[in-house]
Amino acid sequence: MRDAKMTVKASIFTVFLCVLFGCNTVAIKTGFTGLGPFTSATIRFSIAAVTLFLWARCRQIPLALTKNQIRLLSIHCVLFTFQVGFFHLGLARTTASHGALIANVLPFMVLILAHFYIPGDRITWRKGMGVTLGFIGVALLFMDEPDLNADLKTGDIIVLCAVLSWSVSAVYLKRIIEEFNAIQVTFYPMIFAVPFLFAGGMLFDHIMVIKVTPLVVTAIIFQAFATGSFGFVSWNSMLRKFGASSLYSFIFIIPVAGVAAGVLLLDEPVTNHLLAAITLIVAGIMVVNIRRKKKPPVVPVQ
Repeated sequence: MRDAKMTVKASIFTVFLCVLFGCNTVAIKTGFTGLGPFTSATIRFSIAAVTLFLWARCRQIPLALTKNQIRLLSIHCVLFTFQVGFFHLGLARTTASHGALIANVLPFMVLILAHFYIPGDRITWRKGMGVTLGFIGVALLFMDEPDLNADLKTGDIIVLCAVLSWSVSAVYLKRIIEEFNAIQVTFYPMIFAVPFLFAGGMLFDHIMVIKVTPLVVTAIIFQAFATGSFGFVSWNSMLRKFGASSLYSFIFIIPVAGVAAGVLLLDEPVTNHLLAAITLIVAGIMVVNIRRKKKPPVVPVQ
């Protein structure tokens, strides 16, 4: 079947979804004001998993797995757990703006890994230019003045490790995705990760629950529903209807929205290095994705 033509209404909705994904790092940082990093992740993915389970039941989407599916999905579950744990731990030590930009290095890392592990998915001259721009942008973040604080620099490195795990997971998932439906590959990794995240909270969160305020509750609800459940289902529904080429031309909005939300909502500093970094990363994403005809990996929810 041919993909439907992107309408004005669909374009506006896609922009809205990208803004939601971009703002997710700010929601996570806000949640840390009342909850420990691992505790926050535990609550977020518990709610998201229950929501996806109810959604699957309402839509009669099968969740049962065969033995072969369990074997294939177990690797993805482990990678997902590392990814989520490192991302929340790193974001607790750095700014939302830096976290949003580093998280959007994911497409570039996936391109590099796919070149070696996905048959026929080679890095072209255009992709190489996009990857180079993106990584120069990230390098600038580590030279940003606020990062002279050793703890902030450590946070950036931890987030980068999370993105590396994320990219390995994305490439692996691309190889096995035909064996599953979209809900299965999202629901089960969450179920697998929650006990480990809870254990991480007990071991590493200095205080698991600091204070529960309306703002903290709102931040958790946003993460669980706006991006973890609604965002994921909506994005993949749009992907099926309009195709990857149309949809992925909008993803440059995600890092822009993430930085803007960090500056406006958390009063994070705007430095020359930060502006240069976002310019290079957005340019790299646009070079790689605009008018791209091959279907790229699904953008995962943070």
